[in-house]
Amino acid sequence: MNSRLQKRFLMLLVVFTLTAALINAFGSREKNVSTVQITGIVRLTGTAHFPEIVISGAEDTWVIASEETDKLYELQHRTVTIEAQETIIELKFANGMPAGIRRELKNVRIISIH
Repeated sequence: MNSRLQKRFLMLLVVFTLTAALINAFGSREKNVSTVQITGIVRLTGTAHFPEIVISGAEDTWVIASEETDKLYELQHRTVTIEAQETIIELKFANGMPAGIRRELKNVRIISIH
């Protein structure tokens, strides 16, 4: 009976270790933060359940952090100039291969509406 309990404990330990490793792999990303000034068109993307406000500029697209979307929601399809903190997140797949870059903006301040 003691051997059976040890096997179950060992199995739980293995499952826990593998789960922790997978969570770390899927959540692996690097961050770089800087203040930027961006001019672009405000757009709504995503789905009804997971909408995202983005700014499409001449060079790239930036995602507005969820707590900042109220500031720009009414400005959809308009060109704006903003200043914000840009966080560059390098996304990776579970196997460590690059999955792309996500540029997220926080602390948004509207400079002008064109």
